[in-house]
Amino acid sequence: MSRFWELMEDEFGAGYAHVLADSLVLQNYDGTAQAALNEGVDPKHVWREICIIQEVPEERWFGVQKPPKN
Repeated sequence: MSRFWELMEDEFGAGYAHVLADSLVLQNYDGTAQAALNEGVDPKHVWREICIIQEVPEERWFGVQKPPKN
């Protein structure tokens, strides 16, 4: 779950990521992203569905490239 939220916040911003999860309806799961997570759907599947719906470029599906920590 922590990786899911990291990806969401990196892509959509810390505030909007949670709003999006609470409001975006995923057709494959008949409910919002948050509802799917609450029902035990694998966060990887939820993330992929969000990426498709929100038209996130495939090169960012595995996260934003961050510089290494020193």
